[in-house]
Amino acid sequence: MSSNPQYLSGNEIRNIFLDFFAQREHQILPSASLVPEDPTVLLTIAGMLPFKPIFLGQRTPEFKRATTSQKCIRTNDIENVGRTKRHHTFFEMLGNFSFGDYFKEQAIAWGWEISTQVFGFSPQNLVVSVFEDDDEAFGIWRDQIGVPIARIKRLGEDDNFWVSGPTGPCGPCSEIYYDFHPERGDENIDLEDDSRFIEFYNLVFMQYNRDASGNLTPLQNKNIDTGMGLERMAQILQKVPNNYETDLIFPIIQTAAQIAGIDYHKSDEKTKVSLKVIGDHVRSVVHMIADEIRASNVGRGYVLRRLIRRVVRHGRLIGISGEFTTQVAETAIALSESAYPNVRQREAAIKAELQREESNFLRTLDRGEKLLEEIIQEVKQQGNTQISGESAFTLYDTYGFPLELTQEVAEENNLTVDEAGFDAEMQKQVERAKAAHETIDLTVQGSIDKLAEHIQVTEFLGYTQPTATAKVEAILVEGVSQEEVEAGTQVQIILDKTPFYAESGGQIGDRGYISGDGIVVQVEDVKKESDFFVHFGRIERGTLRVGDNVTAQIDPACRRRAQANHTATHLLQAALKKIVDDSISQAGSLVSFDRLRFDFNCPRALTAEEVQQIEEQVNTWIAEAYPAKVEVLPLAEAKARGAVAMFGEKYGDEVRVIDFPNVSMELCGGTHVSNTAEIGVFKIISEAGVASGVRRIEAVSGPAILDYLNLRDKVVKDLSDRFKVKPEELPDRITSLQSELRTSQKELETLKVQLAIAKSDSLLQTAETVGDSKIIVAQLEDVDPESLKTAAERLLQKIGNGAVVLGSVPEEGKVSIVAAFSSEVNKKGLQAGKFVGAIAKICGGGGGGRPNLAQAGGRDASKLPEALEQAESELKSALG
Repeated sequence: MSSNPQYLSGNEIRNIFLDFFAQREHQILPSASLVPEDPTVLLTIAGMLPFKPIFLGQRTPEFKRATTSQKCIRTNDIENVGRTKRHHTFFEMLGNFSFGDYFKEQAIAWGWEISTQVFGFSPQNLVVSVFEDDDEAFGIWRDQIGVPIARIKRLGEDDNFWVSGPTGPCGPCSEIYYDFHPERGDENIDLEDDSRFIEFYNLVFMQYNRDASGNLTPLQNKNIDTGMGLERMAQILQKVPNNYETDLIFPIIQTAAQIAGIDYHKSDEKTKVSLKVIGDHVRSVVHMIADEIRASNVGRGYVLRRLIRRVVRHGRLIGISGEFTTQVAETAIALSESAYPNVRQREAAIKAELQREESNFLRTLDRGEKLLEEIIQEVKQQGNTQISGESAFTLYDTYGFPLELTQEVAEENNLTVDEAGFDAEMQKQVERAKAAHETIDLTVQGSIDKLAEHIQVTEFLGYTQPTATAKVEAILVEGVSQEEVEAGTQVQIILDKTPFYAESGGQIGDRGYISGDGIVVQVEDVKKESDFFVHFGRIERGTLRVGDNVTAQIDPACRRRAQANHTATHLLQAALKKIVDDSISQAGSLVSFDRLRFDFNCPRALTAEEVQQIEEQVNTWIAEAYPAKVEVLPLAEAKARGAVAMFGEKYGDEVRVIDFPNVSMELCGGTHVSNTAEIGVFKIISEAGVASGVRRIEAVSGPAILDYLNLRDKVVKDLSDRFKVKPEELPDRITSLQSELRTSQKELETLKVQLAIAKSDSLLQTAETVGDSKIIVAQLEDVDPESLKTAAERLLQKIGNGAVVLGSVPEEGKVSIVAAFSSEVNKKGLQAGKFVGAIAKICGGGGGGRPNLAQAGGRDASKLPEALEQAESELKSALG
C-alpha cells in the first residue's frame, strides 16, 4: 500500500468504487433483491446473477455499462464461517459490467487504476493471475500495465475459467491478489497461501460460447463481469487481521460481546468463533427478512431459519441465556441503512420475525438439548464416536432439533453423526406418509409449497371483474393447513379464482371481503406465491371450510385509489424522462392506497424548478384525458413499439402493455384507470436520494389528495391556534421563535461551560504528582460532552505538564470521557486518542481523536467509575 494510506470505511469503499465507474460512463444500478429472478437459484449468490439473462442473450440490456454493489448470500461454506479470515454467508460484491462494449484491455487497465491510484495499493503488494492459455491477458498485464512476469501467475481451468453451465457463454478470468508480505520475494509464489495472499478483484472475460461437445467459439458480443469483495477490501484498507474486525461487521460482534458481558479481544478462540458467526449471520438474516423472506422449513425460508438458529445457538455458547437477536439486529440495521434503506423501513418486520423465531427455537433447544445430552453420554459410555442416524432423526422429527445443530453439538464433543442413517430414516418417513395418504391431508400438510401439487392454481379475474364466485381450495392458519376455521381467526385463504389483485410490481394487494352462507371474511392483503393468490384476512362471522363456494368482492374505493396512484407512477416516469433525462429508468416503486413512491436512477438531485415542472406536466396529462389502451403482446413486439421495461425485471414471452398514447407505454401487470382524467390531481410530496445514484419521489394522487390536504389543513389550523396568528403569518412567527431559541441555546451553552469550569476548578487541588507529571482523573456530574472537553483543556492548561481524564453521564444511557495530554506525556508514548478509546470500551463504547485531546462515549454508566479507575492506574504505571 502507499506509505500513508487513508483509513476508509466500508461505506466509503463502496461509494468510491461506484463513483469511479460512474465517472467512466457506467450506470449505477441498485442491488437486486436476495430473492433472485433466476428460478434455478435459491438466493442471489453473485454480483453478476441479476445480469445472467443478458450474458446468456435472453435479454437486451438498457445500458452498455453498469456498476453495482450487490448483496449476496452463500451458505455452501457455512461451516467455515468464523473459523477462517474471510468466509461469510452474507457479503457485498462490487462489480463493473460491460455488455458488448469494452473488453479485456480496458477492464484490466481500470482494475489496476482503481487498485493502485484510487485505493492506494503499491504495485509491490499486488500479484495477478490469468488463465493458463490466456496469452492476451498475460501480455496486457506484462506489457501495458508493467507487472513483472514473476508476479503474473498462470492458473488452470478450475481457478481461472468462468462458465455459466455445461453449455453457453464462458471465458477466462484474471484475478488481482493483495500480498501482505512482499518482502518474502517473488520466488515460489503460492496464491493458495491465504496467510500471505488475498484475492480481492476478479475480472471475467466472457468471450466464448461452449457447445454440447465442449467446443469453444468466439462470441459476437464479448462481455465483462467483475467482482471486488467489499469485506476483503475493508480488511486490507483498515489493516485488521480478518474480515470480521472491519467496521462492516465488528460493531455487531461488539454488541453481542457486550450482551454476553465479555471482551472479544480477551476471549479464547472458541468464543471468538461464536462471536464471528453471530456477526456474520445477523447481517444475513437482517437483509433476508428485509427482502421479505420469511422463516420456514422449505427453500430460502429454511436457510433463514437455519441462520437464525445458529445465531441463537452461538449466543448460548458464549453465555447469553435470554433473547438477544433483536439487539444485535439493531446494530446491523444501523450499519446498513445508508446503503440499503429498506432494512430500516422493514425494521419492525425484521425484529418481529427474529423475536418469534428465537422464542420458538429457545423452547426447542431446551427440549432437544436435554435429550441430546443424554444421547451423547450414552454414546461415550459405550465407547462409540458416532451418534446414530436413528437418534438424530428422533431429535429432528419429535423435537424439531435440526440435523445441522446435532452435528455442531456432536463436533463440540468430538463425535460425528451418521448422516446416511439419518437420510435413511427420513426416507422411511416419506414412504410411510405416501402409504398413509392416497390423497392430500390438509390437516398435516404445512405449507403452500406442499399444497401446490394438489390444488388448482388461482385464476385472476380482477382486470375486468370486481366480484367473482369462487371455491375455497385451501385454508391456512399460521402456515398450517386446516379443513375448517371459525370466526375470530386470522387466516390465509386460497381460491380457485379471484378478483383480488395480489401484491406485485410495486402495487399492494387489494382489500375487500369473501362471503358465503353465513360467512364473512375481511381480506386485509393479498400476496402471490408461485401461481397461487393468498388472501390474508380475519373471519368476522361463520365457519369457513375447504370446498365452500364463496363470493369474493374487492373494496372498490381502495382499488380506485391504487389504480390512480399506479397510473400516476407511469405518468411520473414519462415526465422524468421528458424533463430531466430520457435515460432515467425505474429502480423500484410502491403503489399503495394513500400514496405512491417511485425510485429512479439519476446521478444528481432534481432542482426545485424541475420538480415543479414534473408535477405540472403530470397534471397537464391528467387534464388532457388520455384513454388507456391495454394489450397483451409478444415481448419483442412490445419492445419494438417502444414500451418501457423495468431493468432487471423478468418477463415472459407475452407481456401486458399499458399505453396512454403519446404519453406513456410500459410493460405492467398492475391495475390502472381507464382514462388519465380519473386520477383527478397529482401532488409531489418529496424528492430525495436513497442510495448512490438512486433518487426517490413520493407523491399522492386521486382521492388520496383529499386525505393529504385535510391532514395538512389540520396541522396548519393547530399551529395557528397555538401561536395565535393567522395561517399566512406562521412562517414569520416560526422564524422569530427559531431566532429566540438559537439565542437561548447559546446562552445555555455558555452557562453549561461556565458551570463545568467551576466544577473542574475544584479538582485542581486533587492533582496528583506522578514522576515529573501531574494527573487529574475525576467524574463530573451532569456535564455535556462539549463542556467536559472545555473543562479538561482548561485543567491541563493550569497543571502544565500532565494528563487530565474526565468522565460524565450527561443523560441516561450515555457516557462521555475526555482525555487531554501535554506534549511531554505524548513523548512518553501516551496518545489521548488511543488511550481514551480503550478506556471507553469498559463502558461499552469507543472513540478517539488527536494525541493531545480526544473524546469517547459509552452506554453503560455503571461502569464509568471502573473505567476512570483503570485510566488512573494506567497513567500512574506509564508516567511513574
